[in-house]
Amino acid sequence: MIWHTHSTASDGTDTPAELVRNAGAAGLDVVALTDHDTTRGHAEAVDGASHTEVTLVTGAELSCRLDGISMHMLAYLFDPEEPELLAERELVRDDRVPRAQGMVAKLQELGVPMTWEQVARIAGDGSVGRPHVASALVELGVVPTVNDAFTEDWLADGGRAYVPKHETDPFEAIRLVKAAGRA
Repeated sequence: MIWHTHSTASDGTDTPAELVRNAGAAGLDVVALTDHDTTRGHAEAVDGASHTEVTLVTGAELSCRLDGISMHMLAYLFDPEEPELLAERELVRDDRVPRAQGMVAKLQELGVPMTWEQVARIAGDGSVGRPHVASALVELGVVPTVNDAFTEDWLADGGRAYVPKHETDPFEAIRLVKAAGRA
């Protein structure tokens, strides 16, 4: 069985090297590193895997939307430097900061004493996202758990503090991944 995972390069809790080590310690044979819209953690994970018995499959979880429905597409073993797919991933990833800042602004308008600095600290070196804003809501005692932040009152799609993000058409994502396949 292959597990798809996220590291601190997006919204995971382990660095890419820790993730591979922990996968090996848990007895996994194969693990896929598929951070959201980025391959930034691949080099560290490849190096980490070289010190374990774990087989690493590289990829990314691409943010897509079709007919108003948001979805994630797992893409594996593509050339991470292929220009078209790289540009699209960067567009999606770079939209995360203004999106999260917009959520913070909406939460402040709702009376939540959250700051952008707090969310950025929680995100660390990873790509900022709703889970980091949700964690800030927990830190502030607004909600008891991260899951409780994903309601219409707060961060769920269409919620009071929700801000939409750029997402790729899934058919375009398939075309881009196919074109970025390894030769």
